[in-house]
Amino acid sequence: MSHYLSPACALAVLATVSATAQAQSDVQTLPEVVVQEQPSKAEQIQSPAATESVTAKQIAESVNMMNTEDAVKYLPNVLIRKRHIGDTQAPMTTRTSGVGASARSLIFADGVLLSPLIANNNNVGGPRWGMVNPEEIERVDVMYGPFSAAYAGNSVGSVLEITTRMPTKFEAAAKVQGSWQSFSQYATQNTYEATQGSALLGNRTGAFSWWLSAGHLNSNNQPLAYVTVLKPTVTSAVGTPVSGAFADANRTGAPIFVIGAGALERNVQDNFKFKVAYDFSPTVRATYTIGLFNNDTDASVQSYLTNAAGAPVYSGNVNIGGFNTNVPASAFSNNVYKFEEQHLMQSLAVRSNTRGAWDWEAVASRYDYDKSVKRVPSLALPAAQSGGPGTIEYMDGTGWSTLDLRGVWRPEGPQGTHQISVGAHYDRYVLADPKYNTPDWMTGGNAALATDSRGKTQTQALWAQDVWRLTPALRATLGGRFERWRAFEGFNYSQTPALSVSQPELSSTRFSPKGSLAWTLSDEWVASTSLAKAYRFPTVSELYQAITTGSTVTVPNPNLKPENATSAEVSLERALPKGRVRLSLFEENIRDALISQSALLVPGSTTLFTFVQNIERVRSRGIEVVATHNDVLIRGLEIGGSVTYVDSRIQEDAANPLAVGKRTPQIPDWRATLVATYRPNERFAGTIAARYSGRQFAQIDNLDIYEHTYQGFESFFVIDARLRYQLNKSWSAAVGVDNLNNRDYFLFHPFPQRTVFAELKVNL
Repeated sequence: MSHYLSPACALAVLATVSATAQAQSDVQTLPEVVVQEQPSKAEQIQSPAATESVTAKQIAESVNMMNTEDAVKYLPNVLIRKRHIGDTQAPMTTRTSGVGASARSLIFADGVLLSPLIANNNNVGGPRWGMVNPEEIERVDVMYGPFSAAYAGNSVGSVLEITTRMPTKFEAAAKVQGSWQSFSQYATQNTYEATQGSALLGNRTGAFSWWLSAGHLNSNNQPLAYVTVLKPTVTSAVGTPVSGAFADANRTGAPIFVIGAGALERNVQDNFKFKVAYDFSPTVRATYTIGLFNNDTDASVQSYLTNAAGAPVYSGNVNIGGFNTNVPASAFSNNVYKFEEQHLMQSLAVRSNTRGAWDWEAVASRYDYDKSVKRVPSLALPAAQSGGPGTIEYMDGTGWSTLDLRGVWRPEGPQGTHQISVGAHYDRYVLADPKYNTPDWMTGGNAALATDSRGKTQTQALWAQDVWRLTPALRATLGGRFERWRAFEGFNYSQTPALSVSQPELSSTRFSPKGSLAWTLSDEWVASTSLAKAYRFPTVSELYQAITTGSTVTVPNPNLKPENATSAEVSLERALPKGRVRLSLFEENIRDALISQSALLVPGSTTLFTFVQNIERVRSRGIEVVATHNDVLIRGLEIGGSVTYVDSRIQEDAANPLAVGKRTPQIPDWRATLVATYRPNERFAGTIAARYSGRQFAQIDNLDIYEHTYQGFESFFVIDARLRYQLNKSWSAAVGVDNLNNRDYFLFHPFPQRTVFAELKVNL
């Protein structure tokens, strides 16, 4: 009897079952997260969702990786908004969420949360990638959708799990890297360099094993912002004549002058990490991890304007080619800052790995902003370059704590009819964000309090999930998650305009059912379908934090409701002799969607105000194809890639009827990757990779019609390349290029242009 079943027949069968899930193999699991022989999730939660993975070997061969987040660059439907090397504001997008929705995904390292769920944005919400040394990564797995009861509703987008390794013998490694970016845009033309050195040392003696890692990064980066002023509609002879401006349009198509570049960052970063494990028995291990991340950032500006004497102009009443406009003091000074931060992370995990009737896991973690100080001048340049009044913003005391208890019961063993997982979860997030005036923004102390944003959130959860093998070919996964959430001690203060208010306490209790069905159709075909509810609770920042980023002001909303998501997926996967193909259809319906949007609320102003509000209904539908194959045409050539189409629309918005039917902000219609790696022998690997992202909008009304401008969002197609050679058993070298085709594009910020990489690594 033939084992072949056509894709059309398989999809017809699935349509009668329900909607959505994975299609990977008979054993539908989130790939094991392993610390050597120990799995990081003792209960080995059976995942009903589509998963994709990348190993350390694949990363080394194909990715120009200077930061940890680079590891997932080519995974399907994963985009990290990394604006430059060493970017601390690099959130992850998902199939149905953009760069401004960092809280709609979960990122872990060995089961420890790296996602700062204090915020849902692309600045404070950036994952703490710096707590993982790239050299300790063993593999990275991404699970798409909220289909596992083991994860909070923030998994509505995806769950990313970084697995690091522990040594089995003495190991030492060191790596030096350099990069050179050639950047040219408007009058900013420069080569921006970055250098990095890292080292890893570890050993195992009896029941003890340990890692010590350290890294140092020094990077200079292209501008993250441009200074612009609106172009007047009529000419005038008033104002000081200046030259050097560039005529352009803002994202809504209004004429502007680009008068300078801002936020040219220089980052100096150090990270240290110590991890020690003790095996109480062959099946029980305890692991303690402590990580320290330091970041010092200095940001400068470049004015394009010069007066008749050739001196740069930063503010005042000026005349640009016959048009009179005023450049406020803040136009350039808001893009100058000094930022110092020191973060400390600690975790303790105890896990069993009997793979018998019962396994368990306990993981506790704490993340502290020990120091977070940002100094910004309020005086006009160039006077501000030597001091003067400004502000000092602190986030010291911000952080979070988590506790997860999990167990799995296999009454009939790993291949038995039931595998029952249960767990309990606790988290607590604290926001502390006062901003003070200061007489000297460079070295001065605190004067009067200018603004203050404070608050806390807390979640308690219980969950259970049963993987039930109905027949040898058919398996159901049923589960549910009960969550109790509250937000409290919210407080907002402002000196101007005057405001001092204690915000109301909020609370919510929700239950999220999950269900999936996986069917092994034949030796080659696996089909699955899943349906799940998920509730994503507001973050403390969405509720209480006011943020100023350059000329963008974020306004909090203390009365937000949780997002209510219903997600579904149908998948079909075909195993090939030397590869695989997966087709997934997915849909997500969200009521009370928490969407960050921005608008020019003050007529005639270039200041953007961003704010979060509940949108009544948003629907996203899409299709995704993923494929890989080895030995294509010639031996040693591996080709893999993915294509995803998403139609995400605002279905209902009582507050803004013009938004109904419009594209959901920051979600592109198309995304695609293609990676070809050639390995003629064990020593050499050469990779060519391409990434594409389609058109997207920033505004909920889709009126940002002009893409190629600062604060615009546009499509892009970039090509990367990498060559790696293993010189001998210990030494390896690599060179590469990102954005080989030198694509000049904006995702709100100007993104890196052609960048060359070189690295040398030794393993002992």
